[in-house]
Amino acid sequence: MFFVFAVAVGVLFAAGVFLMLRPSVIRLVIGLVLMSHGANLLIFVAGGLRRGTPAIVADGALSPPAGYADPIPQALVLTAIVIGFAVVAFAAVLVKRVCRVMGTDELDRMREEVA
Repeated sequence: MFFVFAVAVGVLFAAGVFLMLRPSVIRLVIGLVLMSHGANLLIFVAGGLRRGTPAIVADGALSPPAGYADPIPQALVLTAIVIGFAVVAFAAVLVKRVCRVMGTDELDRMREEVA
């Protein structure tokens, strides 16, 4: 199962890097989204995936039972999803405004108009 997640993380990162290297600003934002999803999945999988085992320490025990899923990466991913959504929303509005003002979404044409 971890192999499938590793391949998914690799595909998300590869697609994100590929889109970020394109000259379009819209593809840059989509690549940013894909890379953030890949990073979230990587953190989530690194925390361990277990079914039916809560991360609760029983009364009198000093540590959780063996084979439990660590809740810290899950909390970090949840926070990253919220922050990532805010960044993508801001970037989408910024790209929409820049495309409207400049009349194009290609970075080379934008540089020519500014210079």
